[in-house]
Amino acid sequence: MTQLHDLRLRLLVQQESERIADGHLDELDLSVMQARCLCWLALLAQAHEEQAGDAEQRGDTEQAMGWFADSMRLRDVIQVVSTIEIPIPSACDDSDDDAGAGDCSQGDGLAA
Repeated sequence: MTQLHDLRLRLLVQQESERIADGHLDELDLSVMQARCLCWLALLAQAHEEQAGDAEQRGDTEQAMGWFADSMRLRDVIQVVSTIEIPIPSACDDSDDDAGAGDCSQGDGLAA
């Protein structure tokens, strides 16, 4: 079961990577990428929690604890990703017009 899960996860990551690579890299919006990552992580955490519930109902306590621990690790990753400050492109453009390009890296960020 875990091999199937790993393969599915790799496929999803590969598909998303190809979608990014096929796009225009000069138009890559890191805040959109952060939001996509958070959505995928939340879905994976929810799926792990559901798997934990299913295992618990079957009486497989060890498997339930494993799935639950994985979901908690994913929640921790969500917290880390959501605290990464990414400059908002429109805020960078505004600061370029007003005060220069150096201001964009200082504090005008997205913390989801």
